[in-house]
Amino acid sequence: MQAQALENPLVRSPTLDTVLIVEKTIEENSGEYNRTELWKKLPRQVMWQTFLVILDYLESINKIAFDKEGKIAYIWNPKLAQLLRQRKEIVV
Repeated sequence: MQAQALENPLVRSPTLDTVLIVEKTIEENSGEYNRTELWKKLPRQVMWQTFLVILDYLESINKIAFDKEGKIAYIWNPKLAQLLRQRKEIVV
């Protein structure tokens, strides 16, 4: 998706609010929907192209993953991240 953004300077950049809405919807419905189904379930309308940019971003930071059927799962574990931050070997 990043290559597409470089090729097309008119790709829409999502606002933080939109990213958070998509992330929250994925977290609440983890593993239930594919891209199209999730897009239709969002609490407000988001342009398809913007939605795809958000999914690419969330996947690149390891918050979501796609199964072999194309369903989206929320894989971020904040409790584990907090435990890892408390380890003395890790400097934050």
